[in-house]
Amino acid sequence: MATMATLTLAASASAPRASASAASRDGAPPPRGASPASHGSRARVAAASPPNPPRLPGTARTRASVSTAAASTSVRSTLADELRGDFPILHQTLPDSGKPLVYLDSAASSQKPNVVIDAHAAYYREINANVHRGVHYLSGKATDAYELARVKVADFIGAETDREIVFTRNASEAINLVAYTWGVANLKPGDEVIISELEHHSNIVPWQLVCAQTGATLRHVGLAPDGNGIDMDALEASAREGKTKLIATAHVSNVLGSEVDVPRLVKLAKSVGAKVLLDACQSVPHMPIDVKTLGVDWIVASGHKMCAPTGIGFLWGRADVLETMPPWMGGGEMIQDVFMDRSTYAPPPARFEAGTPAIGEAIALGAACDYLSAIGMDRVHEHEVDVGTRLYERLAAIDGVTVYGPTPAKGRASLAAFNVEGLHANDVCTLLDASGVATRSGHHCAQPLHAALNVPASARASLYLYNTREEVDAFARTLEETIAFFREINAGM
Repeated sequence: MATMATLTLAASASAPRASASAASRDGAPPPRGASPASHGSRARVAAASPPNPPRLPGTARTRASVSTAAASTSVRSTLADELRGDFPILHQTLPDSGKPLVYLDSAASSQKPNVVIDAHAAYYREINANVHRGVHYLSGKATDAYELARVKVADFIGAETDREIVFTRNASEAINLVAYTWGVANLKPGDEVIISELEHHSNIVPWQLVCAQTGATLRHVGLAPDGNGIDMDALEASAREGKTKLIATAHVSNVLGSEVDVPRLVKLAKSVGAKVLLDACQSVPHMPIDVKTLGVDWIVASGHKMCAPTGIGFLWGRADVLETMPPWMGGGEMIQDVFMDRSTYAPPPARFEAGTPAIGEAIALGAACDYLSAIGMDRVHEHEVDVGTRLYERLAAIDGVTVYGPTPAKGRASLAAFNVEGLHANDVCTLLDASGVATRSGHHCAQPLHAALNVPASARASLYLYNTREEVDAFARTLEETIAFFREINAGM
């Protein structure tokens, strides 16, 4: 596992400026697909130091002191304590109760470290301009920073080249992009798309719409007999029965916390000539990801779940697959040349990024990748295994609580969806909030999964790199008090 001393945090370099001599016929720099942003396989961009380089994870300590601390202390007891100072929102009390905030809703959206907040603000304070469209200084600086963010995302997930990274508003848009480009172009009557009951709605509804449009058949498989993930045997049987063109599923379930068997999934897909899309929203922020090792065709992820702002996500696709996909949205940026009777289109990723992008958000996503890389995703994952195991064990020990998904011994993410016998999840989470504990209630955008579990909703506590074992214990005590409160009320009725 790499230490912080061996990892580069902040953007110390930026992409080469587009020169005036490279301008296109309308006086603007050439489109992204043919611009200096085309860095090539694993290329590094060269650099201008930012005006205010962001601090390393762990507040204002120097790189040497942080790396020394990382090497000499236990992941189990120190990672969250080391990092909590980077997250200003965590240090507050709730106005109504005066209780300190315990934030256990990171599966819905993570909190943001100062370095990401600063990177976002610095764009608007210092280099705000449109990208790829001007030869002036600010436009060049903005373009440099935006394209460097793409390189950082590519590095973070082990992509072959930054040209495989398409910026989107979120993971939902990334799935829709694949559905309405590759799906519409390739699916036809008789073809089949397979999903599962545990999917987020964002990986169900787009395929319903596109299959209805193309005449393809949408099939789904249920949960394994133990209820702890996808029934892989049923998936294999379904894939071999028909003309399967795509298998789309979550890498990690946002309710069960279970992880799909990716090697088996990829082997199956290849054996029937199908492609694989992986919803990686609950894996990319929490564990080391290398897309080359995964062997899938696309992954999608959302920035706001990995310390970055809302409004930015990404699609990674294999370069050869992206090249075959037609445009989705038309407009500026995604073109090569426009005539009155036809247009030609830029190569990926520009082909899929019509219009002015979320520039500041993309730059901040790059800063989030730097932040997580400097900590080390192995270390993040180790910490989450520790606090996630404690979360499961504390919940499982409470009388009347049902926790969904596999045991820690079988492997699970650092989240726990649960129900309390005789109580609605909304009531449980409302009382928890009154004591300063932020959890989530509802169906978590997974109604078919809750139907399969035969419950209308669940409560969910989800952890991240800044959560401590002490917070897990505080949550468990507060839940016990909440249950006792309701039981006392019910006994008096």
